[in-house]
Amino acid sequence: MEFLTTFINGLSLGGVYALIALGYTMVYGIAKMLNFAHGDIIMVGGYTIMVFFNMTGLPLAAAGVAVVFCIVTGVLIEKLAYKPLRGASPLAVLITAIGVSYLLESLAQIIFGSDHKMVILNHWGTLEIGAFSVSYNTIVTLSSAIAIMIALTLFVNRTKVGKAMLAVSEDRDAASLMGISVNNIITITFAIGSALAAVAGAFYILKTPDVSTTMGSMPGIKAFTAAVIGGIGSIPGAMLGGLLLGIIETACLAVPALAPFAIAIEFGLLIIILLVKPTGILGKKKREKV
Repeated sequence: MEFLTTFINGLSLGGVYALIALGYTMVYGIAKMLNFAHGDIIMVGGYTIMVFFNMTGLPLAAAGVAVVFCIVTGVLIEKLAYKPLRGASPLAVLITAIGVSYLLESLAQIIFGSDHKMVILNHWGTLEIGAFSVSYNTIVTLSSAIAIMIALTLFVNRTKVGKAMLAVSEDRDAASLMGISVNNIITITFAIGSALAAVAGAFYILKTPDVSTTMGSMPGIKAFTAAVIGGIGSIPGAMLGGLLLGIIETACLAVPALAPFAIAIEFGLLIIILLVKPTGILGKKKREKV
């Protein structure tokens, strides 16, 4: 029963990582850039939740406002920082993304200070069935993450906008010739990724009721690792990588001898997978025409 509890907790944490990783992998797959400011969108969502939850006492309303605010923030970042660099070198875009990350963290520190703040959204108690016990927070996080992933997969594969995203991801120039607005699709992608980051931030606060200017840094790095493990640019790969990383982290933390080395083991897995399959578990090697 203890193994089952650890496994479910791992899936729940992995669901949070997967939601963040989806933002990374969608932006990379469509815009062909690594948005290293994505983790800081989680922080923006965390502070938004804190402010509106303290004002209203309604966790769902606060999370909804955070989603909207993060979408606006993500779209503004894309329009002001990344769109002017559409034809620039990948290095210039990468440096800009790092600059945007530090800018968001610095603004948050100016507004809210550097102290960590507690935000306790809810205490739903624990589900106990015999020797099996798991918190309702974990159940809500896992079920919501699975529902969001299914909805996103259906959106990408079944809707007109989703198919346009796949077209832009496959060949941006050909998609443009077919009448698809590449700039609009990239903006929509940033909006979806930012919304996922806000939702992941809410779930992360449920697990760790602590908000700070760096709260999105380590989850963002781990989610990026999950995206690379699963196959950067692959939506199923981001889901698989996130769930796998969450299970490994939770299993390591459950074993006292391995707990201090949990992060090292996670990044060690990344190195091993890159050595064995550089494109990631579900990543596909693309041939470039010369």
